[in-house]
Amino acid sequence: MKRNISIGILAGGKSSRMGTDKALIRIGNERMISRIAKELGGFSETIVSAGRNRAYEDMGFHAVYDENAGIGPMEGIRQVLLHAGEEYVFICAADMPFIRKELVSYMAGYISSDYDCYVIADDAHIHPLCAIYKKSVLPVIEELIAAGKYRLREIFSRVATRYITLEQTVFDKKTVRNLNTREELREALRPLVFCVSGFSDSGKTGLIERLINEFINDGMSVGVIKHDGHDAFSDLPGSDSDRFRQAGAVKTAVFSDTRYCFHNAQKTDPDSLIRMMCASDAPPDVVIIEGMKDSSYPKVEVIRGAIYDQSVCSKESLICVATDCISPISMEVPVFDPEDAKGIFLCIKNYFEKDIEA
Repeated sequence: MKRNISIGILAGGKSSRMGTDKALIRIGNERMISRIAKELGGFSETIVSAGRNRAYEDMGFHAVYDENAGIGPMEGIRQVLLHAGEEYVFICAADMPFIRKELVSYMAGYISSDYDCYVIADDAHIHPLCAIYKKSVLPVIEELIAAGKYRLREIFSRVATRYITLEQTVFDKKTVRNLNTREELREALRPLVFCVSGFSDSGKTGLIERLINEFINDGMSVGVIKHDGHDAFSDLPGSDSDRFRQAGAVKTAVFSDTRYCFHNAQKTDPDSLIRMMCASDAPPDVVIIEGMKDSSYPKVEVIRGAIYDQSVCSKESLICVATDCISPISMEVPVFDPEDAKGIFLCIKNYFEKDIEA
C-alpha cells in the first residue's frame, strides 16, 4: 500500500447551488472539510486549494490560493501540484464527505511509470476530482490554461491516463459522490447518528426505547448499537453458537422463520457497524448508539442525581442533557426531563437540521 502521496482538497468553488460554502457546512460536530481531511490524514500531507478564501488558513490548513481567478478546478489542481512535496497527488473536492482513505490507497496501488493520471470511473461518469495526478502534468495544465481550455478532461486526453473502474472495487458510488444542494446533503447524510450516553443504570435504555417510538411516529426507521465497555456479553454458555465459537469459528449465525442474528468473534467499531447496517436492503434513517460517552459522536447525555449528578461528556459533542436533578444543571445546551421524549426528539431533529442549514 503506497502512502507517500500528497492529498489535495479543492475548496475554492462558488457553492452557488448550496447557497453557502459547502466545505464549511457542519456534519455532526465537524465541518465537511475537516471530516475529509481527518479521513485522509494518514498520507504525507494535506493541501487545501482555497481559491481566495483565507478562512482555511485560519483553521490551520496548509492553504494555497488561486493566481488565475474564475477558471474552476483547473487552477486549484495547478496550485496544489505546484506546492505538493510528493510526486503524486490525490485530488478530491471539499464536498465529498464520504471519500475513504482505503480508496485512495487502492488507487495508489496502480501507480507505475506507465501513467501520469489515475482516475476513478463508474458506469455513468469519470471523476476528475477523485484522481491521482503526477506533478509532471503541470506543463500540460499550464498550456491548457494559457489556451483558455479549462475542462479537466482535456488533461486526460493529453497525458497517459489509467481509468480505474469503481464497479470492480469494494466501494460504491456514495464514496465518490459530491453534494451540490441542501436536498442532496439531507438525503446523503442519512442515517442520522447520535449516542445516548451516561453512567450505568442512568436510564439510557428506557430513553432510547421512547426515542425509537418518536422517530417511528415521524416516519423514520431506527437502528440501535449498544456499546459494552466491559466486554461482558457473549453467546449463552453451552449454546450451539457458543460451542462453535469455542471451537474456533469467527462468525456464527442463528436464524428462524422470522428472524436471524449474526455473531462475529472479532474486533469492530461503530463506524463499521453503521456501514453494515446501511448496506442492508432496508437501511435505517437513524442509528442510536447506547454508550460511547468518550466518543466524538453527537450525544444526548442522561444524568441521574442518584447515580452521578455531573456531566461527563465533552460539551462540544452534546446535543442536550436529560436529567432528573432538582436544581437545573448549568449547561450551554438544552436540558430536559428524562421522561420528555418528545422534547428530546425535537431537539435532536433540530440539531441535525441546523447542521444542514448552517
